Amino acid sequence: QVQLVESGGGLVQAGGSLRLSCVVSGTIFSFNAVGWYRQAPGKQRDLVATISSGGSTNYADSVKGRFTISRDNAKSVAYLQMNSLKPEDTAVYYCNLVTPGARDYWGQGTQVTVSS
Repeated sequence: QVQLVESGGGLVQAGGSLRLSCVVSGTIFSFNAVGWYRQAPGKQRDLVATISSGGSTNYADSVKGRFTISRDNAKSVAYLQMNSLKPEDTAVYYCNLVTPGARDYWGQGTQVTVSS
């Protein structure tokens, strides 16, 4: 079955950087769109960034210019490079995969905490 495993979260000071990874198994990774979402306590899960199977990217306005989504199809891994982190970026970050048939899958999430 399709599995997504995130890693790379942690505690960082404001202005710092983290890189999240999402390792995908159980599917032909290059065929699928991948996204990163985040959910802060008491809030809904929001889109952070997406990357299509062809490499087109899309970002939430709040992270444009600071975050970069990328993928390595040979390794079946998606990344989220996060720079200039702010306390409001604190959340659980989830990896999402959408198949060409519009089925979607989620990872278990990784906590990112940014201290001021």
